Amino acid sequence: MLTPVVDVDGAPFWEYAARGELRVQTCADCGEPRFPPRPCCPHCRSFDHEWRPLSGRGRIWSYVLPHPPLLPDYAEQAPYNVILVELADAPRVRLVGNLVSEAGARLDSVPADRIRIGARVQAVFTPEGLPQWVLERP
Repeated sequence: MLTPVVDVDGAPFWEYAARGELRVQTCADCGEPRFPPRPCCPHCRSFDHEWRPLSGRGRIWSYVLPHPPLLPDYAEQAPYNVILVELADAPRVRLVGNLVSEAGARLDSVPADRIRIGARVQAVFTPEGLPQWVLERP
C-alpha cells in the first residue's frame, strides 16, 4: 500500500485521520474550508486557520476504474475504483479515495456496477488512518 506524503501544512489532516476523524483546514477569519491544506486562505488571504471536524458524509462527484498496467501492489486488485467525493458539510471540498464494502476492505470489494455519481457515502478509515468511503445505503 502506498503511504501519503505528509508535509507541514497537511500533517494535521493525517493525524486526525489516524484517530478516525475527518477534519478539514478552515480559515479562522472567513470560515472557508480548504483542501488541500495550505498556509494562506485563497479567499481572504488570512494565515489564521483551524481544523474543523466534519460529518464524513458526502456524495460521489466522479469516479474512474483504473486498469493495468498499474503499480504492482494495486495490479492484483484491478479493476478497482477511485472516487471523488464532494463533502456534505464543505461542498467546495472534494476528496479522492476508494469506495469499499467496509473499512480496510480490498479496493475491489465494491462491484463497479454499484457505483453511481451522486450516491451518498460515509468516510471510514483503515487501521493505518487512510480515509476510504462506504455507501450510506449498501
